[in-house]
Amino acid sequence: MATSYQHQKAGDLNFLKRLNRSAILEMVRRVPGLTRSDIATQAQLTKATVGSGVQSLLNQGWLKEGELQKSSGGRPGRALHLNDDRHYLLGAEVGVHRLRLVACAPSGKVLEAHHEPFVPTSPESTASLVAELLQQLMRSPAVSNRENLGVGVALPGPIATGEAVLRRAPNLGWRDVRFLDLLHPHLPELKGVWLMDNEAKLAAFGELYFRTGKIPESLIYVSAGTGIGSGMAEGSHSPLLTRGVQGLAGEIGHTILQPGGLYCHCGNRGCAETLVSGWSIRANLGIDEKDDLIQALGSRLQEPDVKRTLRRAGEALGMLLLNLHHTQNPAEIVLGGSLTQLGSTFLDPALTYFEANQHRLLGTTERVPLRVVEDSTFVAARGAAAQVLARAIHGPELS
Repeated sequence: MATSYQHQKAGDLNFLKRLNRSAILEMVRRVPGLTRSDIATQAQLTKATVGSGVQSLLNQGWLKEGELQKSSGGRPGRALHLNDDRHYLLGAEVGVHRLRLVACAPSGKVLEAHHEPFVPTSPESTASLVAELLQQLMRSPAVSNRENLGVGVALPGPIATGEAVLRRAPNLGWRDVRFLDLLHPHLPELKGVWLMDNEAKLAAFGELYFRTGKIPESLIYVSAGTGIGSGMAEGSHSPLLTRGVQGLAGEIGHTILQPGGLYCHCGNRGCAETLVSGWSIRANLGIDEKDDLIQALGSRLQEPDVKRTLRRAGEALGMLLLNLHHTQNPAEIVLGGSLTQLGSTFLDPALTYFEANQHRLLGTTERVPLRVVEDSTFVAARGAAAQVLARAIHGPELS
């Protein structure tokens, strides 16, 4: 769901103050240890404006002061840091086979997490179960003395641009689901930000937003699991997500790699998911939907049929990665999802194909880094929590 804020009249002093506080908070969040003087110089704000904004954020518990920093001129200033002990954020992912939930500190540190197997049912039953698991997290001692800022939900399908509607989740059999409306009645006590978005987009958002230090200007996250999806985030303070007019941007699993090929769950033929996805690997190797795919293949990785299937799937993934490089050209690609646990038999063909071909178009040696996330269990849920934080910082909630 796209982030949107009410139109503000030019010259609205309270709105301008909130903008300044948001900018200050984002700067300290990104670069811990800045002083008031540093912020004034980098943000091109007056020292009085920064001083007032910082004091307000200290009073609200968003920031805390640290050690005195040396100054090249004038008095030393206190280092400022994000207060990681005051608030927490909730994130949940509804996967095709698992539910994953986290409670995070504002730094992105996971305070409490839970995941469990999930057999796809109706949206209503799923919302009831997610609410029950969220309530368990909210009762955890790890968050008992913190203020909750809201909840974000990651879902496996395109979200309508501008409204909280899951357009379709082919691997769940859901269509036009207002999941937050189903979740609300079960959690009347949960205030703050409520949002939902596509799981790969939220994963991309979280990977960029919770990054500190050297931050890439753009990032694509590729989610390789039961299905294949991607999300692209770009920008610094509050990253923008590429969505498309119908919310379909990043649905790489339904791009055509094999014209006239096998039928996909979406109804088209030759989609990438028919070549590289958890469900297509299951179909090729006769693995039951109820069995854990990674565990089922763990003892079979040396079988000729398994090696051949995973190699072909890996090569198809390499083509998708190269297509993303050429069509979106991000500063960094991050690969996650449960299929990465299949190891080198699956990953090596993908990475080899990408590395061998990414330079051909321009003929340069400059490479786009590709990082594989070893454990991406909670990446999407954590990304949902990240977007809650961004909404809280940049929305009217930061009073």
